[in-house]
Amino acid sequence: MKKMLLVALLGTAACGGSSKSTTATPITAEAPAKADIVDTAVAAGSFKTLATALEAAGLIETLKGSGPFTVFAPTDEAFAKLPPGTVESLLADKEKLTAVLTYHVVAGEVGSSEVVKLTEATTVQGSMITIDASSGVKINDATVIKADIEASNGIIHVIDTVLLPPQ
Repeated sequence: MKKMLLVALLGTAACGGSSKSTTATPITAEAPAKADIVDTAVAAGSFKTLATALEAAGLIETLKGSGPFTVFAPTDEAFAKLPPGTVESLLADKEKLTAVLTYHVVAGEVGSSEVVKLTEATTVQGSMITIDASSGVKINDATVIKADIEASNGIIHVIDTVLLPPQ
């Protein structure tokens, strides 16, 4: 392996080829392109309910768009904490489901270093969320359990509770 790398770096002169000087073509490893918010969440494996809800609401293409977006993404466990029948009820009501999901999204890319300086933010749904960084970070009643998951079109902060917009 080392010899192959050396040959690639030095060119044919290193292999007993011509005595002429050769210019090696540098080998560069490009960083893999970041996935968008939806693909990043799906790849994480703990957002199956969120992915299903985004599809039912017709929001997949929106969150695959250029953004940038900040998504406070509830885990499957967060959805499981809702009262029985709530997820099924939301999936059957596209308007209500869209309101709940867009209440988890803030326009722009807001990293944790900025989130902790805020006390509230306006969601894409139109209502405000409250932010309390006095002991960890809480978004309304949800705790941020993992922050700053970067995506090509924004950032994801994982939360432990589904946010429900005011009625």
